[in-house]
Amino acid sequence: MYTTAFVDLPPLRRAAGTVRLPGSKSISNRVLLLAALSEGRTVVRDLLDSDDTRVMLQALQTLGCQLQRLDATTVAVDGLGGRLPVPQASLFLGNAGTAMRPLTAALAVLCARHGGTFELSGVPRMHERPIGDLVEALRQLGARIDYLGQAGYPPLRVQGPAALQLQAPIRVRGDVSSQFLTALLLALPLAAQTQPITIEVAGELISKPYVDLTLKLLARFGVDVQRSGWQRFTIPSGARYRTPAEVHVEGDASSASYFIAAGALAASEQPVTIEGVGLDSIQGDIAFVEAARAMGAHIDGAANRLHVRRGAWPLRALDLDCNAIPDAAMTLAVLALYADGPTTLRGIGSWRVKETDRITAMATELRKFGAEVEAGADWLRVHPLPAAQWRAAAIHTYDDHRMAMCASLAAFNPARLPVRILDPKCVAKTFPDYFETLWQVVQADPADIPVLCIDGPSASGKGTLAAAVAQRLGYHVLDSGALYRLVGLAAARAGLPTDEAALADAAVVAQLAELARTLAARFEGGHIWLDGCDVTEALRSEQAGAAASRVSALAPVRQALLQWQRSWRRLPGLVADGRDMGTVVFPDATLKVFLTASAHARAQRRYEQLRARNEHVSIDDLLADIEARDTRDRARSVAPLQPAEDALLLDNTHQTLDESVETVLAWWAQRRPFGA
Repeated sequence: MYTTAFVDLPPLRRAAGTVRLPGSKSISNRVLLLAALSEGRTVVRDLLDSDDTRVMLQALQTLGCQLQRLDATTVAVDGLGGRLPVPQASLFLGNAGTAMRPLTAALAVLCARHGGTFELSGVPRMHERPIGDLVEALRQLGARIDYLGQAGYPPLRVQGPAALQLQAPIRVRGDVSSQFLTALLLALPLAAQTQPITIEVAGELISKPYVDLTLKLLARFGVDVQRSGWQRFTIPSGARYRTPAEVHVEGDASSASYFIAAGALAASEQPVTIEGVGLDSIQGDIAFVEAARAMGAHIDGAANRLHVRRGAWPLRALDLDCNAIPDAAMTLAVLALYADGPTTLRGIGSWRVKETDRITAMATELRKFGAEVEAGADWLRVHPLPAAQWRAAAIHTYDDHRMAMCASLAAFNPARLPVRILDPKCVAKTFPDYFETLWQVVQADPADIPVLCIDGPSASGKGTLAAAVAQRLGYHVLDSGALYRLVGLAAARAGLPTDEAALADAAVVAQLAELARTLAARFEGGHIWLDGCDVTEALRSEQAGAAASRVSALAPVRQALLQWQRSWRRLPGLVADGRDMGTVVFPDATLKVFLTASAHARAQRRYEQLRARNEHVSIDDLLADIEARDTRDRARSVAPLQPAEDALLLDNTHQTLDESVETVLAWWAQRRPFGA
């Protein structure tokens, strides 16, 4: 998961391949609550692992529910059977509406029956998301709920006991959020032991498919709600939650929309295949498929799988009531940039009370790309953006996961401009690995993938600096020095000599070049592996460094590694550390830095590193070795130690690592098109 301040997407050209979706957030949190309210154990499989499900799991544990993590996506829930073993607690629910609203309703009913005091709060944005209509409905029931801040909004205090009034229908507004009705549907079976309970919806119910999803899940747990249109719902007398023993969570249909869109934009030859959700999904957002087809996408469905290809181009404009697909409709707003006319999305008033005011946010951010956008109380109109009018933009995400994921689709723009997503970690709410998953199915032209090269003499700290810069940018890092150390180590293990005399033998050099060409190495999780063995520590020895210095001077070895090094130019970008990175391997690199320091400073740093590893050497010997290596490296005919003509010089003799990182990032910002 990206934890960087931003992620830069290079211009994307093609899409193909297979993605496996994370579990649906809407299903995951509903199922967790239903399992907790039921009698018996429920095993929940393919559960979404995200911020929203984590706060729900934590809340259930706080309430006394026993949970057992069976693997990364499977949790066993021992239900409470409609009881409250914990009499009081404070629950922090982040920005998860799918936790705040249903838990408020469930606790209101449980407290009324069994007593207790519970406080529910969240992040500041949650305290701006309305809950008053749900609270008023619960108060009709006789529940005791107090606002701890602004009336109509969390935080709340729920307490009991209270006398429940079950005779008259419970009325709730349906035109602000369907989650209010869903919360009542999930909670009221706990109070329907002796008589039926009726809920009446005031106004037009929005997001009906989400309510239908709730009804289907209730039936899985033994409660069949009678529905009269979308205005009247009756929970039968004697309703009781019973575990189905095992539940599989579908892949998230809202998350599928981004990959459907990627296929519609750029899957010309091979399809984008989406696993985890199919056309028979119980989720309302699967209707996004029909909207994408209307815009021209070719979509085939199978059981639990979708195949998407680009069809009509440009995409066809839409005028669509999106009341049934409010989350997935956000993806249509970005697809509209690629259409043949203005696209109008209607019935999206609920956007204004989501993680942010999504109508305002979407209009603001699409305009940064150069688009003409009109907005109203519950509609948005997006005009297509000709290639000549696109602008590179840094997109603010408002701590809204869907803003970040939607904006990534702008990287397919015909102007071949990069896109910056600010605060990409917000996707953790529903899809923590979204960007890593995106890289699996999209491709960019190599020349469009940015590269930052860092070179310098031995012990200048270029490897450490490269790793730190890469971490800040969210880029891959290529330590070419480690490659030559690997060649030296592999030679030693194969019994090939690397001393100066041996390297005068053309046959030995040819063997070393072949060894380099077939190097079975991988870099993973900060460790380096050779032939299946972790050699991270072995590569740090002075002997490995000396061998690397010798074999790296061999032109056949460097040539053998060239294509392997270039293959590291992967999305979203690369920081490459090494001698000829900016001159031979990546001569078109966006930024080249030549890092240096005095020989005395480098010797002192190396001395301290070795002492930390309990290796005792003389600092005078280290200084002599560094000076000798500098002389040898400057004089050698292959990849001599010298900066590229367009490199920027950075002397870090008196700089800390953090200061060097900030210097390089400032230079990098000057080379990117996003401004300050």
